[in-house]
Amino acid sequence: MGVEIERKFLVDPAKLPAPETSFAVEQAYLDHARIKARVRITGDRAFLTLKGGGSGLTRAEFEYPIPVEDARELLASFAPAGRIEKVRRHYRHGGRLWEVDVFAGANDGLVIAEVEIDSEDDDVETPPWVDREVSGDPRFFNANLARRPYPEWKDEIADNPPRTGR
Repeated sequence: MGVEIERKFLVDPAKLPAPETSFAVEQAYLDHARIKARVRITGDRAFLTLKGGGSGLTRAEFEYPIPVEDARELLASFAPAGRIEKVRRHYRHGGRLWEVDVFAGANDGLVIAEVEIDSEDDDVETPPWVDREVSGDPRFFNANLARRPYPEWKDEIADNPPRTGR
């Protein structure tokens, strides 16, 4: 079974250096009670990703390439919630690949870094542009950002700060 173990962090965009690479991403979620199906288009490629529930930082994940035309039809026909629009940037720090998502559209102003790890116990050296960890805060899950965009609740953070995953 495929699994994903990742930690998420808010980023101070003013401290970000130039990325190693970057690309635009459009994605949406197809609803189901026990599994999330994500359709993602990145440039001239598209993917169907199935994500299951999990515990802590770990969850099941299966990803498959699909034709871009099929992805566009799935998005148009079956994605009831809003879309996620972002530019994904790649950085290397502490021997790891960091993916930094600079959100646009309904989530404009949000910048999140993700780093995949081999075990929930792995130590992660955070870059200087990381603000604070939000791994355990479901408000920052992309599927939830599609339904309730960041600007609708960002003022709540002062009263209810993000919870860390560790």
